Amino acid sequence: MNCIYQNALFTDFYELTMAQGYWKRQMTMPVVFDYFFRKHPFNGGYSVFAGLATLIEALEEFSFSQDDLEYLSTLGLFEDGFLDYLSSFRFKGTIYSAREGEFIFPQEPLLRVEADLISAQIVEGLVLNVLNFQSLIATKATRIWNASHRGSIMEFGLRRAQGADGALSASRAAFIGGAMGTSNTLAGKEFGISVLGTMAHSWVMSYPSELDAFNAYAEIYPQNTTFLIDTYNSLESGIINAIEVGKKLKEKGYSFGVRLDSGDIDYLSRAIRARLDEAGFEDAKIVVSNELDEEIIESLVSDGAPIDIWGVGTNLVTGGNEAAFAGVYKLAAIDPEDRLRPVMKFSDNPEKSTNPGIKNLWRLYDEKGSARLDLISCQDEKIQEGIEYIVHHPSADWRRLKITPARVEPLLFKVMDKGIRTETLPDIRQIQAFMKERIEAFDSTYLRLLNPHIYKVSITDKLYDLKVFLINSFLKHKLSRN
Repeated sequence: MNCIYQNALFTDFYELTMAQGYWKRQMTMPVVFDYFFRKHPFNGGYSVFAGLATLIEALEEFSFSQDDLEYLSTLGLFEDGFLDYLSSFRFKGTIYSAREGEFIFPQEPLLRVEADLISAQIVEGLVLNVLNFQSLIATKATRIWNASHRGSIMEFGLRRAQGADGALSASRAAFIGGAMGTSNTLAGKEFGISVLGTMAHSWVMSYPSELDAFNAYAEIYPQNTTFLIDTYNSLESGIINAIEVGKKLKEKGYSFGVRLDSGDIDYLSRAIRARLDEAGFEDAKIVVSNELDEEIIESLVSDGAPIDIWGVGTNLVTGGNEAAFAGVYKLAAIDPEDRLRPVMKFSDNPEKSTNPGIKNLWRLYDEKGSARLDLISCQDEKIQEGIEYIVHHPSADWRRLKITPARVEPLLFKVMDKGIRTETLPDIRQIQAFMKERIEAFDSTYLRLLNPHIYKVSITDKLYDLKVFLINSFLKHKLSRN
């Protein structure tokens, strides 16, 4: 894990100025913050939660070094007493979270932080940075993987990623979202991801001829040979030389593949498949790359292009046309007098108001095992199967429905207690397997790229009543002051 995440200066500056203000006013009371998001990226119908393990590992070591404190002292804003307080700072909060790889939806409390006010405030930047980026890339990867008919995706994004940690975090998140491996060797070491690669055009151009280049590579790596065939001409040169060298490999008991990185991929893949099959290489794999995204891949798959492996770089590790995941971190409850009091953010835009108090999150299934809706409840509510519930839209007061779930599943679990993780977190392969298991519960209408069906997220009667009470109290107080 990048050690930057363990440095408590990895936070927005106003978190520290607010923290000193709380400290001076002795405002160290318990609070609850929620992490949630308001809108799916990519105009999609779902998102995939990622980054939890990175966050927990960072929080366990999150602290200020002496050098950090000396830097803060040069800014002329922080008192010696507050800097002394920060010198012994460690995150001692409790965290409830959804599982990594979970399918998530707007307004859901995906991560709940229970801590003192100063601690909960200082970690805000870290929480948002880690979860937002990895959830964005995991979501993109799942869209790409699903568009390929859940085929083989190679993440090729290192050279186009947004800096070193952008590359590492993207490789991790892309694997969670369905990639089979990465070109990023360090990510392979750090996360246990399979490392993959073919050859570059420079390899081919470094030899007197393309045939010489292919022969040399096959001699060195006979068990792992994929020829890049578009350096000069894919059909008039590349595939001819690949087949010639492939015959020698076949005599030794090895198979091979070819890779296309330019041109009309649909047309070329068909022509190359025909050449390979005619030569007796029906098992040879075709790998394609070149600015692929989920829309291009879905189009090629729908057209029946005979492509076996998809190498996706730029549009995967950067999020393509979506710059960020819209996750936010909002105060939900505060304890000014030995009792946690629910609070909510009011807004001129109803969809930007928040759900108050300590909450739980549930997934409700029908008799066929399909996910019907996710339900946000107050903490003391237990949602049960076989009971009819009236549930409400989170922001549209007039929208409600009745539902009797055949099965109910809690989605939040305690992952950290007083600064210590409560369980061994799953490894990255287990997380990917979990994602692939979870996607099966959703109808394909929620998963489609264009105009996906909207999956319902609702709140319980009790939480709805709490929101109405707080809104009316706010309006009453506002009127009394006018």
